[in-house]
Amino acid sequence: MPLKAIAFDLWETLITDTPEISLAQERLRMTRMESVLVSRGHAAEAAQIERAYRRLWHRCHELYWSEDLDIPCRRQIEIFLEELGVDETALDEATLDELERVYANAAVEHLPAAVAGAKQALEGVASRGYRVGLISNTGRTPGYALREILSRLELAPHINAMVFSNEHGACKPRPSIFEELRVRLGVEYGEMLFIGDNLYVDVMGAKRCGMRAIHFDPPVRGTAVAPLVEHAKVEPDATITDLGELLAVIERLGD
Repeated sequence: MPLKAIAFDLWETLITDTPEISLAQERLRMTRMESVLVSRGHAAEAAQIERAYRRLWHRCHELYWSEDLDIPCRRQIEIFLEELGVDETALDEATLDELERVYANAAVEHLPAAVAGAKQALEGVASRGYRVGLISNTGRTPGYALREILSRLELAPHINAMVFSNEHGACKPRPSIFEELRVRLGVEYGEMLFIGDNLYVDVMGAKRCGMRAIHFDPPVRGTAVAPLVEHAKVEPDATITDLGELLAVIERLGD
């Protein structure tokens, strides 16, 4: 079946964080959340912000991400406040909105870098008439912030449909998130090709749905690499180490 759509993973496929950028994002989140809490009379609780910030990550992993589920960004703020010992009902909506805003947008202010060749790869597949899609497991940075990041990095104009796990409610490799993208692109699974850096989450997830899949395995990776499942036997249709190889491989796999 001829290919009609090319879909991409986001982190470590199109964008990446260096350790320095990740640290700057983390410091900005905690500094600004602390400022919001102090300004609302919660200085004592704010002194424990780093512990609550770490516990938030562990709880989200235990309750959701380890099960390939996800939650809205506001729910992460609620869990954070629980860990901090602050009664969410004692805070007005403006305060909750502000906490979410500074938490979610740290990566907008300390932008990730585009992976080498990402813009050219997106331009190349779009110029050849393919529908272009994206699926991202989001972590601390929700879909609305990632859309802004993609816009600022000049990657968004080439993408027809984006699906983010915090909005969808499930993460890759669950079939439902691939299905949402398929519907948005208006194609069949056999007409889709997925490119991602993780053999389990990206390649296995896509192929289980009936898509073709390319493993992107660059020699140097950033900080947002998802763990591989060692026992998973996953065979991509092709492997590339540079996005500059992508168009030639798509041409070979296209029919």
